[in-house]
Amino acid sequence: MISGSSGGAGGNSAEFTAETLAPVLREACSSAGLDSSEAELLRLGSNAVYRLPSSRVIVRIARDPAVRAEMDRAVKVARWLETESFPATRVPARVAQPLVVSGRVVTFWESVQENEQYATVGELADLLRRLHWLEEPESLGLPDFDPLAKLTASLEGLDGIAGEDREFLESRAARLAKDYDRLDFVLPFGMIHGDANIGNVLRHRDGHAVFIDLDGLTLAPREWDLILTALYYDRYGWHSKAEYAEFVHRYGFDLMNWPGYEILADLRELMMVAWLGHQVATSERSADEFGRRLRALRTGGSRKDWRPF
Repeated sequence: MISGSSGGAGGNSAEFTAETLAPVLREACSSAGLDSSEAELLRLGSNAVYRLPSSRVIVRIARDPAVRAEMDRAVKVARWLETESFPATRVPARVAQPLVVSGRVVTFWESVQENEQYATVGELADLLRRLHWLEEPESLGLPDFDPLAKLTASLEGLDGIAGEDREFLESRAARLAKDYDRLDFVLPFGMIHGDANIGNVLRHRDGHAVFIDLDGLTLAPREWDLILTALYYDRYGWHSKAEYAEFVHRYGFDLMNWPGYEILADLRELMMVAWLGHQVATSERSADEFGRRLRALRTGGSRKDWRPF
């Protein structure tokens, strides 16, 4: 792990905007021997994501400086998956990383293709089945996934919403924590992607499907890697019946037939709502969607009008 000359990985109070990140991007790219003059901002959320067209490289600048160790692990995971010939995003071999520039954690990834094109739900199932067969080396130091700790931390940092809304979410989380502790998982415990959904499977420029966003790889019951696809079909209608059937056929297990499905679905859904709650102060669109989702949780109403984020 390398620190840039502008500072360490301590707290960073600067605004997370394209303007404030411009000098971070320039210094990081210069340190890596890359040209940032034509950098294109693709997304600005938990990460600022840039494309460098001339070198076919993606640059990610993390909003949270505390992810330094996590991104160090993600780079190691990417390099290990390449040795296993597993279809996933790669890191440039010549770049030592992560970099820390002005307190911002910066990583570099090979561009999958010039225009973002998602793969199919069936290909997601194929990648998951193959990933779950791999045996990760201990040297990666993958942590155990603790969804309750992650949810608690997310709710504790949720300062931009009304107090009564936060109390409702905390009460719901406490009830789900008790239910979760009683779950009897049936799939093996092992390595999971952690955010396995169609948005993290891209079509490579040579045609095959690849996993992206490798910073969430942890050790957990494999049911966690199946829950989002089931939710997207069952509750939100973002996948069709035929797409979900193809996913089940190609992975070989239907999570919705498992007795613990509803509890796992409720918990994963609450984690999604809490994540969105962190965006309400800076995005009107996020605030509107957060309100819509919170009303559904309170009333037990349909989720069919929820919008993907």
